[in-house]
Amino acid sequence: MLEILTKITEGKGTMEDLAELENLSDTVRTNSLCALGQTAANPVDSTLKHFRDEYIAHIVDKKCPAHICKNLMEYHIIPDKCIGCGMCARGCPASCISATDYVAEGHKKPSMAIDAAACVKCGACISTCKFGAIEKR
Repeated sequence: MLEILTKITEGKGTMEDLAELENLSDTVRTNSLCALGQTAANPVDSTLKHFRDEYIAHIVDKKCPAHICKNLMEYHIIPDKCIGCGMCARGCPASCISATDYVAEGHKKPSMAIDAAACVKCGACISTCKFGAIEKR
């Protein structure tokens, strides 16, 4: 089960994996001889029941609605909020943040942008930005 869950949270899962997860859960419950084994699949069953839409978002849209699955998450700088101070770029260990040509109305410097392909998704940028210009998607 863990292998399938990992595959789904990494954005590599399929609807067949979701069906297999349900099947494995049912198999564990019905074939266990003791009560502990019969309840072992309860956490998986509960998430399938209450958060099925999130499983589907991971599989179909390749997005994590909770913004916690690193492989499916992306940091984005909101150009109109960014004042171009460069604090995020100085705090970025991957050096994936650079200035753009866009200067927001009322700002003096160009806003910054994140190269998603080079981003290591550490969150250093979001913690150094004092203007709330960086969001997780």
